[in-house]
Amino acid sequence: MPQKLRLSEIAAQAQRANSVEDALYAGDPPTLHDLTESLRFTPNDGRIWFDTRRMLLFGANSFGALRRELIEALGPIGARDLLMRVGFSAGASDATFVRKHWPDSDDAGVLSAGERLHAVMGMVKVETIRRDHDIPNGTFDAEFLWHDSIEAAEHVKAYGLSQEPICWMQLGYASGYASAFYGKRVIYREVECAGCGASHCRIVGETTNERMDNIDDLSWLQLDRHTLPNAQTPARTARRKTEASTIPGDTPSGDDFQRIVGISAAVSVALQKIERVAPTPATVLLNGESGVGKDLFANALHRSSLLADGPLVALNCAAIPDTLIEAELFGVEKGAFTGAERSRPGRFERANGGTLFLDEIPSLSLEAQGKLLRTLQNGEIERVGGGQPIQVDVRIVAASNKDLFQEVQAGRFREDLYYRLNVFPIRLPPLRERRDDIPLLVEHFSRLYAERYRKSITGLTRKASDALLEYDYPGNIRELQNLVERGVINAMDGGPIDVFHLFEDDGFSSNPGPKLRINDAGDLETAGPADAAEARSSSRADEPAAMREVEMLERVLNAAEGNVSLAARELGITRAKLAYRLQKLGLDPGTYHYPRRL
Repeated sequence: MPQKLRLSEIAAQAQRANSVEDALYAGDPPTLHDLTESLRFTPNDGRIWFDTRRMLLFGANSFGALRRELIEALGPIGARDLLMRVGFSAGASDATFVRKHWPDSDDAGVLSAGERLHAVMGMVKVETIRRDHDIPNGTFDAEFLWHDSIEAAEHVKAYGLSQEPICWMQLGYASGYASAFYGKRVIYREVECAGCGASHCRIVGETTNERMDNIDDLSWLQLDRHTLPNAQTPARTARRKTEASTIPGDTPSGDDFQRIVGISAAVSVALQKIERVAPTPATVLLNGESGVGKDLFANALHRSSLLADGPLVALNCAAIPDTLIEAELFGVEKGAFTGAERSRPGRFERANGGTLFLDEIPSLSLEAQGKLLRTLQNGEIERVGGGQPIQVDVRIVAASNKDLFQEVQAGRFREDLYYRLNVFPIRLPPLRERRDDIPLLVEHFSRLYAERYRKSITGLTRKASDALLEYDYPGNIRELQNLVERGVINAMDGGPIDVFHLFEDDGFSSNPGPKLRINDAGDLETAGPADAAEARSSSRADEPAAMREVEMLERVLNAAEGNVSLAARELGITRAKLAYRLQKLGLDPGTYHYPRRL
């Protein structure tokens, strides 16, 4: 009898083999049983797991209490918007989970998994009335009945019957799930609600269009934020009037590209910090990688501040030579140097009464840093070649893509200037930390570029959407924006964006990082010199995935002595999934049953 392998070792090997694990899920639609089997309880560790994600068991009464506190603190509209954004983020995250583990399921199966997940979470029982979707033609039309909505029940318990539908978090969840799956924003509306006295809730969902815009459904989610939701400055009021008069179909204005789009927790934290500091004159330091949108957040801060009526002047410190930086900041008097034929104000004077945004501030020379420090200390400047101090009233917003404290430790940045700038630091998250926002950003950029280039884009194919959700974006939002623009240009008018429209060239990337290419199956994969060398030196890399899966399953079945249920438990999947894979691969469990010795 062959030596029996330890099941824990085999299971650990199987869990490390992601490609094999994905193969076990592939082709097997996520049934309600499959989803419930993904729940695991480890009470000794104080953890509950749904697949690899940690969950929280939250009582209905506690949820109702939290909901009441939000309504009392934020008002009904504020609580509604917040709960819908939270639900949207949860739905988008669940859609990513389903598409990762069941990649070969058809579109109907993936969509229906969202309805089952809603039930597994204990929120509501879903009954499908209709579900029509056609990604290539850009259509989505669905209607569902919700039975026993926990959100409606808790609202009625606290406030009695409502005049308006109140299943806010559940609506956000449905919209987020469908939007992440579809690659285009899908919004659900509640046309009947148990919280209003109906026997059930009825929701309808469709892609956003002019008719839905007219009934103000998009304001419920506030997915596109020009600035902070509570800021009511004259500049913002004027901008709203301008936007209201914009003719649909016109080329999008610059403001359209200045929107902060996102509902993830990381973005919400950054916006809350901006909301706190906006009414003050405090200096703000924005920290974040290149391409995260530091200029957009600086713009939002200015528009929400008491200086919103004043100018916003920006200077990219890395784009100005050291010999000219003083003239750019403080201005020049006529005749100060060769070529100075007239006096001109610098950025400080032009920003007087407003905000000066200094981007990439670590690139300033030590000499320029000293002169900037002097101005921040006394609020006075002197033009180059001038002798009279000029008083300025400017709010400074600085931005850095490097850790300034580390720059100070390395001697490349003045410590005294660092503490002058680091009054109110705000960290802006990279795109890989806010993946829930990717579907919204993709829809936002595709719509704007479709208008700019006068094209009709119906959305994204499933492969394109999967590729954008899985990519790490070393160039952050700027790279995503470039990819979407490229996709809009390459896509056929009246059709969807496919993966080869986005990643056409081998190794395309705006920043150094993983190179991307389209394989023979039309999927996106990473490749690079190191990967190629490793593949050439390793014979295992040339083995088909199916052969590696067969080998792994044979080891597990041998160790389990042909017991399919035991093997499935050790692999962390359901017996039905394992039986499906064994049948597909032509493996007979009886072959691996070894009689016990007496």
